[in-house]
Amino acid sequence: MKKSFNKRGNSSLDNVSDAITQLEKSKDFTRLLIPSEHHTGLCVSYFNTLIDIEILRRDILPYINKTSNTLEGVIHDLPLESMIFTDTPSEVQDHLLIGYISIMLADLNHKAVLIKAASKENKEFALPEVEYSIVGPKEALVESLDTNLHLIRKRLPIPELTIEELSVGSLSKTRVAILSIEGITNKENVQTTKQRIMDIHFNQIIDISYIAQMIGDNKLTPFPLYVDTERPDRLAASLAEGKVVVVAEGSPHGLIGPSTLIEQFSAFDDYFLNWVIASFFRFLRFFGALLSILITPLYVAILTYHYELIPKDLINTLVISRSEVPFPPILEALILELVIELLREAGARLPTKVGQTIGIVGGIVIGTASVEAGLTSNVLLIIVALSALASFTSPVFQLGSAIRLIRFPFILMASYIGLIGVAISFFFLLVHLLRLKSLGRPFIEPLFPLRLSDWKDALVRLPFSFQAKRPVEVQSENLMRFDEKMASDKNPVKEE
Repeated sequence: MKKSFNKRGNSSLDNVSDAITQLEKSKDFTRLLIPSEHHTGLCVSYFNTLIDIEILRRDILPYINKTSNTLEGVIHDLPLESMIFTDTPSEVQDHLLIGYISIMLADLNHKAVLIKAASKENKEFALPEVEYSIVGPKEALVESLDTNLHLIRKRLPIPELTIEELSVGSLSKTRVAILSIEGITNKENVQTTKQRIMDIHFNQIIDISYIAQMIGDNKLTPFPLYVDTERPDRLAASLAEGKVVVVAEGSPHGLIGPSTLIEQFSAFDDYFLNWVIASFFRFLRFFGALLSILITPLYVAILTYHYELIPKDLINTLVISRSEVPFPPILEALILELVIELLREAGARLPTKVGQTIGIVGGIVIGTASVEAGLTSNVLLIIVALSALASFTSPVFQLGSAIRLIRFPFILMASYIGLIGVAISFFFLLVHLLRLKSLGRPFIEPLFPLRLSDWKDALVRLPFSFQAKRPVEVQSENLMRFDEKMASDKNPVKEE
């Protein structure tokens, strides 16, 4: 029988000690044994990513009575007010997972005292910059691994959330944490991720992006094979789907795998909006990616080889626009595309306010001057600007960079053999995507292999009541999210 995660199955726990032992599989869980002369010692248990360690050091450890034989006597002198005595294993787990400290006698495994010591680190949390959303949480990951684990764990306060920690880099000794949910995440995905990270032989790991490049299934692709995100809520949601999450010390981003191409077009804002609006925006991003790749190559191909495709009403405009341009369409397009990329790169490297000014003023001045000087046509200027704008619709920065890069081979092939070159380039792109894998899973699922059940959250996002099952591509150990019948059952209010 599959374990239910709506109501945790703690009924199998015999005592408080068993409840605490079950949590020890996670590396951020600490269990201290304080020796005593009169009994076997005191057991102090807590999640170091959830508590304020200063409360433990300042208000608890110095005041613990190590000579008393009763739990009440042990904590008699503690300068704290809110303490809970309990012998219920599930209650102990629930409180430990929200920032409490458990104290019990090592030889008395049926009773514990719970002391609130939740971390108050909210002031350290940053706002999302790359994935900012108007609706939804405003917290972002920071460069402290423990703080990031705290952000994720407070969104998933369950004992099944498992954290494995590794050290990577012969010089940097960077702490890397692999997160998964026992009973949901496919163990093969977890083991594959762990083995690939352990096989990294590099002297210094500065950021999580180093790891993303080293553990990818294909080193020769411009496409990101993992979702790179700065949002802890997205990491928590991906864990609940059955994915594996990797975070590292010193990096304000996390990796999610396995990933798909369609997932790269999914902004986490989509889940905060009505499904109709979210589906429209998601479809708009797909259209923007195709437009960004194809619009400039189509312009070059049509003007070079296929004049007959131009409508009669439009051909006069194009002739007038290009009448004073001395360059062929391919050279004209490459010059403008490179200018746009230079402006984007300059704007990204300069300070924020200066970069915005350079991008706006530089684009207007250079564009206007090039048209007036007869170096380019105003039609192509509009097309290139539209292509650049469409490439920024991707919510994943690395995917936007890949889209801008693969546009250039399309332009060259369009100049060489026209629309046939565009078709051949698109064919090679499709073959390349078919060969890509993320953690050994198909990268363009659910298109190939065709999985109709996963289309409920692909090009469009259907209502949550239609998404009772987790994505097939993650091969989760528990495919069911919730009972679909109960979610769709709306009992009307009975009037008296």
